[in-house]
Amino acid sequence: MIRRFLFLILFTVSFFSAKTQTPIDAIIAWIGKDIILQSDLEKAYAEYTAQFAVQDDDGDEKCTVFEHLVYTKLMLHQADVDSIVVTDQQVEAVINMRMNYFLQMVGGDARVLERHFGKSIAEIKKDMREIVREQMYVEEVQENITTNITVTPSEVKNFVNRVGVDSMPMIPATYEFGHILRTPPVSEAEIVAIKERLEGYKERALRSDSRMEQEFSMLARLYSDDPGSASKGGNLGFVERGVLYPEFEAVAFNLRSGEISHVLKTRAGYHIILLHERRGESVNVSHILLQPKPSAEEQVRTIEFLDSVRQVILDKKMNFSEAAMLFSEDPNRLSGGWVINPYTLSTRFDQESLDQATFATISKLIPGEFSTPVIYINEDGVTSYRLLYLRSKVAPHRANLVEDYDVIKNAALEEKKNKAIERWIINKVKTTSIRIHKDYKDCEFVTRWQIN
Repeated sequence: MIRRFLFLILFTVSFFSAKTQTPIDAIIAWIGKDIILQSDLEKAYAEYTAQFAVQDDDGDEKCTVFEHLVYTKLMLHQADVDSIVVTDQQVEAVINMRMNYFLQMVGGDARVLERHFGKSIAEIKKDMREIVREQMYVEEVQENITTNITVTPSEVKNFVNRVGVDSMPMIPATYEFGHILRTPPVSEAEIVAIKERLEGYKERALRSDSRMEQEFSMLARLYSDDPGSASKGGNLGFVERGVLYPEFEAVAFNLRSGEISHVLKTRAGYHIILLHERRGESVNVSHILLQPKPSAEEQVRTIEFLDSVRQVILDKKMNFSEAAMLFSEDPNRLSGGWVINPYTLSTRFDQESLDQATFATISKLIPGEFSTPVIYINEDGVTSYRLLYLRSKVAPHRANLVEDYDVIKNAALEEKKNKAIERWIINKVKTTSIRIHKDYKDCEFVTRWQIN
């Protein structure tokens, strides 16, 4: 029941809102001290139908969306009763994780997302913030309700027997792989040259006096290495604390309006920042980013080094994990070089959880085979090279208890948790003031939850 509202987990739902308007504004639900307006339902329903291409609806789909709105308000009401706290830092961590995921899905090119939504990355994050915060409150209440629920092996087998072997979901091909990563060093001369270029841009902008902001914008368009903001003259829009790099924010929040910063360093490279305006804990800033590039010679040396490591492993002088711990510069070397899926915390990836470049390489390998050195650009735009090693590949198949016990166990556990939440809702309705407009009294959830 609860998990079918997948569309509200995806961040895209928040961006159809500006395109959806309705003059209808009647109250259609009261949940404690909160209300749901007809316009709230129409907006959410438009988002839902746009995402899932719903065309012919006899009313069931709208009732499904309405059910989720009521469910969310009920959970938020309980979060308030339980004094649950979700910090800004927790919200930003979730937003950044989701943004990194979606950026990986488009090959790391922020411009693809920005073109799709017609907004900067900073604006997209801002629009996500309230939705993510509400989701986190809901998840915290769900966790409190289901924290002690477990399933036994016999319950897992009974789940399979009840659902039916032929009704088990198809499991896509999954890959388990590791890498040995090396980043070519950047020369001190390159760093000095980058800093001098940025100081030069700052001087050019300042010499323009009254046209300083226009000159800064033009320089950002021409020279900035930030794909997300260069096309907008380096402008990031209004950004709250906790969204950008800490070093960046430490400088930005201490500038005066119209002031350009000194050159500063973050993981992404070197910046100069122009503050347009500050409103409390938000700043409207533009920046120019330059990323130091390793020389062609250093890149060749890195590739040759990885080739030599590959040969050492192929000659069986050491195994992959030993080589990763000794030669890789990635933090995962401490776990033997195996790459962890950040969304499942397992070592298995399907195609959807891999960036295009990685999938293109490992999908051509057979288990036990190494790639040649391939380029790798992380979310900060830093260029590295790596060897990829495919440890295992599981072909697409229907879920079964032998190969996919954990998957089926999680499905059985999820079903049991959903039933517990359903029971909790029915009991909660009895002690919470809930009213539903008569136009929606025929929605199935109204009867199921025993709402008067």
